[in-house]
Amino acid sequence: MSQMLALVILMLILFIGDLVAVRTKAWVPSIFICAVLFLGGYWTFFPQDIVALAGVPPVVATMMMYLLITNMGTLLSLQELKNQWKTIIIALSGILGIIAILFGIGTFLFGYQTVVVAIPPLVGGVVSALIMSEGAKEAGLASLSVFAIVIYVMQGFAGYPITSIVLKREGKRLLQQYRSGQLAEKAQGKAAAEVAATAVAKPELKLFKNMPEKYNTDFFKFLRLSLVAYLAYLTSTLLAPVVTISPFVLCLLFGVIATSAGFLERQVLQKANGFGFAIMALMLFIFDGLKQATPSMMLEIIYPLVGTIVLGVIGMYIFSFIAGKILKVSKDMAFAVSLTALYGFPADYIITNEVIKSLTEDEREREMLTSHMLPPMLVGGFITVTMVSVVLAGIFVGFL
Repeated sequence: MSQMLALVILMLILFIGDLVAVRTKAWVPSIFICAVLFLGGYWTFFPQDIVALAGVPPVVATMMMYLLITNMGTLLSLQELKNQWKTIIIALSGILGIIAILFGIGTFLFGYQTVVVAIPPLVGGVVSALIMSEGAKEAGLASLSVFAIVIYVMQGFAGYPITSIVLKREGKRLLQQYRSGQLAEKAQGKAAAEVAATAVAKPELKLFKNMPEKYNTDFFKFLRLSLVAYLAYLTSTLLAPVVTISPFVLCLLFGVIATSAGFLERQVLQKANGFGFAIMALMLFIFDGLKQATPSMMLEIIYPLVGTIVLGVIGMYIFSFIAGKILKVSKDMAFAVSLTALYGFPADYIITNEVIKSLTEDEREREMLTSHMLPPMLVGGFITVTMVSVVLAGIFVGFL
């Protein structure tokens, strides 16, 4: 297969995903449709390296991840991060729910070792899946080594549609309050002012205020974004002998700090005309993981796969519902935040934006929904997938 044919096929899949999401008003997320089509492709005529063949090898996807996550940091202010303490508690409660239910019930249904291998990939990303896969392999558990990868690959099939449903319910609730004036009354002080400021205020590059605008080219934007991402990577490397912190977590934090300091503008990647390409590359990299899930492998592990995901989602719902009640966060938003553990970034960003676009055409309403729904989803995804899951994998691999 030629490079350009591979690229055309992959772009067609991404377009079909978008088309279905638009037609169904995000009831069926694009990322879910794309995952199904990729799986069907790998089971039929796709070359195993179709994504790399099309021009997106892992090294390119990693570069885009650095830029995208740093760019995500420009959407948040330091004050907004402080305001997300409830999100962090809810995200952690969802993980606790997965652990409690799977150890409490799953151990009797699937066995202790299966549950131990399942939990870190279920609440995390590719790093935790690889840690558990290697640990199972070293322990002589070949099928569980494969299971760790497949559960990471397949968990989104549960997470994508459920998240879309609960976010649509939350969005409709917020819109109803906003249109009736209730939301404005509640937020008449701080919150409303912040939302309004986000909608109308023009970001200022305080550190470059004397620089003529004509010099703020796309490449200068990329340069500053890359520099901030590099500083995050460098900090992670320097801290490694003392404490392990993912460079991607630091990218988010450094993006927030750089924006607050006036070194980066908000949504700098969009303004540099690179956001769409970056999202495309990262989505293709995620779907590339589906090549490992062969039909025979899926048949062998289908029972524990479905069982652990179902029990995990139930545990998430129960514990996030309780945490939401205590913290006075709506059950839909609390559940959506917990569900970010099943996919993380960029799916949390993509699904949230799809839902917002499907709910209203009004830009002010979209700004309002974005300010209420996107920060918790992003923070929830980073807490669960990027941070906690790797720590859990490091602990759980010792139990095998």
